[in-house]
Amino acid sequence: MSFQHAARSLTVVLVASAIGLAFAWFAGSGSVPLAGLPAVFACALIAFGVNWLAYIPAALFQSDRFYDTTGALTYLSVIGAACTAAYGARGGLELQTLVVAGMVAVWAVRLGSFLSTRIHAAGGTDVRFEKIKVNPPRFLVAWTLQACWVIFTASAALVIITNPAPAPIGPFFWAGAALWVIGFAFEVIADDQKRRFRADPANHGKFITSGLWAWSQHPNYFGEIALWAGILVIAIPQLSGLEWLVVFSPVFVTLLLTKVSGINLLDAIAKKRWGDDPAYQAYRARTPVLFPRPPRG
Repeated sequence: MSFQHAARSLTVVLVASAIGLAFAWFAGSGSVPLAGLPAVFACALIAFGVNWLAYIPAALFQSDRFYDTTGALTYLSVIGAACTAAYGARGGLELQTLVVAGMVAVWAVRLGSFLSTRIHAAGGTDVRFEKIKVNPPRFLVAWTLQACWVIFTASAALVIITNPAPAPIGPFFWAGAALWVIGFAFEVIADDQKRRFRADPANHGKFITSGLWAWSQHPNYFGEIALWAGILVIAIPQLSGLEWLVVFSPVFVTLLLTKVSGINLLDAIAKKRWGDDPAYQAYRARTPVLFPRPPRG
C-alpha cells in the first residue's frame, strides 16, 4: 500500500467526519444539551466513537464479522443518549418521544440481527470487504462512513427526541407512524420471503418473483425509504430554521440505496447472472424497480 493511497483514505475519513459533525451541529443546534453540547451533535460524536473503537479489533484481525452489528449498536447508542438528554432536560419522556425512539430501536435490532445472521451463515465474510479489510486506511473509511450513515438517517428522529418543547401528537404523527409501519412491514416481509426462497434447494440459481417481489424488484429497499420518510413526517411540526436539514434523512437513504450501494450493484450482478434469460427479462419489464404496484395479470 503506497503512502499516497493511505493519505487519500485518511483524507476521506477526515472529510466525511467533518461533514457528519457539521451536519449534526447545524441540524441539532436547537436540541437540548448533553454533556454541555447540543444533544444531536453529542450523538454524532458517539456514533464516530463507537465505530472507531470497533474498527480497532476489526483491523487487527482483518475481520468484518461485526460490522453490521456495530451499525445496529450505533443506532441504539445514539437513540439512548438522545433519550437520556431529553429526560434530563424535560424531566420525562413524552409518548411521541418514546414511540419514535422505539421505532428506531426496533428497526435497528431487527435489521442488525438479520444482517448479522446472514453474514455468519455465509461464513462470517462480506464480499464488500474482501479487498479493503486487509488495508487499514481503506477499512477505516468503511467504519467512518457507517457512522455518517447513522447520523444522516437518524437525524430526524434525534431532532424529535431532543426538542426542548416537543409538538403534541397530531395528524403528522399519525400519518408518519402509518408510513413507518408500512415501510417496516415491507422490509421485514420482503427479507423473510427472500430468505425462505434461498433456503429452498429447488430455487438454487433462480431469482425470486413471488410475494412482494412481484410488486417491486426491491421491496425491502422501498420499505427502508418509506420508514425513514415516516419519521421525517412526524418531525415536520417541530422543525424550524436549520433543523429542516433533517429532510436529508430519507433523501440520503434513497440516494444510498439507488445510486451507491444498493439497486445499482444488485442489478449489475443480476444482469450478469440472468441477463440473457427471457424469464428474467420479462420479470424486469413487468415489475417496478422500486415503488411497488400490484402485479399485472
